[in-house]
Amino acid sequence: MNVKRVVLGGLLAGLFINVSEALLNGLVLMEDYQAMMADHGLTEASWAIPAYVTGGFVFGLALAWLYAAIRPRFGPGPKTGAIAGVLLFVVGYVVPGTWFATMGLTLDAGMMVLALVWGLAELVAAGVIAGWIYREDAGQHARPADAVSVAGAR
Repeated sequence: MNVKRVVLGGLLAGLFINVSEALLNGLVLMEDYQAMMADHGLTEASWAIPAYVTGGFVFGLALAWLYAAIRPRFGPGPKTGAIAGVLLFVVGYVVPGTWFATMGLTLDAGMMVLALVWGLAELVAAGVIAGWIYREDAGQHARPADAVSVAGAR
């Protein structure tokens, strides 16, 4: 795995995620989020924005790492980036979103659908970006799946 390219792709994907989230949460859904928090008597922590930005970069790095990890199986290219994005969307958005919903911390249905569709598109695009940046090292070759299974059978 080319760690330098994982980091570079991850940071670029994270930047994309952060810009996308700023548009969604800072413009499109801001009033809805504020109303939901007021309805529940919640306030945002003073460190919320740095945490959100850090989280965006963590998601970007996770996407780039996931792309590099699944690339030998699915091949290089945007399809593999999209697969990585969908997987991270399910694990990082749908599952936690479901947990928050069980606590009553949800937007109305229309806003929730918008946030989920936006998030899916965002992570698929970020996965494609991470894959676009990632390249294996020139001297580094992943072992083919057949070589792994043959080696493991000996």
